[in-house]
Amino acid sequence: MNIFVERYKQMGEHPDFVKLRKVIRVNTRKITAEALKERLEKKEVIMERIPFLDNAFWVKAKFNLVSSPEYLLGLFYFQEAAAQIAVEVLKPKGLALDCCAAPGGKTTQMAERCDVIAIENRADRFPALENNIERLGLRNIIAYQMDFREVQKKFDYILLDAPCSGNYMLEENWMQRNSLKRIEERSNLQKELIAHAVSLLNKDGVLVYSTCSLEPEEDEFVMQFALENFPVKLEKIECIGDKGLTEIFGKKLDPSMKHCRRLWPHKTNTIGFFLARLRKC
Repeated sequence: MNIFVERYKQMGEHPDFVKLRKVIRVNTRKITAEALKERLEKKEVIMERIPFLDNAFWVKAKFNLVSSPEYLLGLFYFQEAAAQIAVEVLKPKGLALDCCAAPGGKTTQMAERCDVIAIENRADRFPALENNIERLGLRNIIAYQMDFREVQKKFDYILLDAPCSGNYMLEENWMQRNSLKRIEERSNLQKELIAHAVSLLNKDGVLVYSTCSLEPEEDEFVMQFALENFPVKLEKIECIGDKGLTEIFGKKLDPSMKHCRRLWPHKTNTIGFFLARLRKC
């Protein structure tokens, strides 16, 4: 049995693949959800509102929507359903920080609610961030290509969608290509990033941590590290998904870990995802 299958079994789950439906998020800075729905339905696009998101649709079209005037005008953004939840959980106001921003899905989603400073370290990913900001016509975002750990400004709202090892829904033969060593390497980086993110939070500020990993080392264990080392507490999240793990692989974790959310593909029909909302005390 594959090591990851065995690990998921210990979590009480199994890695069932699901066929994901195409999802678009409405750019509410340019158009309402109702107006976009009416516009695309005239072109025979099948639109189904996603009940657990504010402004998103499952879509099915007989043509490539990327070539549509609506896409080119920046009226919508292709963004997987689970990935949209992080910003809705953060509920940012005023000025917010997106720590690992490219390609810009969450950055541009945040910009519909507040002003955003977006940070991206990788030079190969930064152009995608710039292009998406420009296409969507969002003028309330300042993007920097730099290491997030060099940022010093304080914020009330921070999104850390951390670099992670991904999950079996995102990469062919993911289970064969990955190893526990790589998981641990990612976990160490994530702990570095969250340590700096917490240092940038004002008192009573909110930080949402998310990954598209299903591995406890990159999820609950990172939250445990934060709880043990910094003045933060986990807050309850109201969204789809299972509760976070409070005991796994022989380790007992803080009881408040139940406030986190795990999205298993076979239960939510999304990619695998993890979400946690921290408040600085």
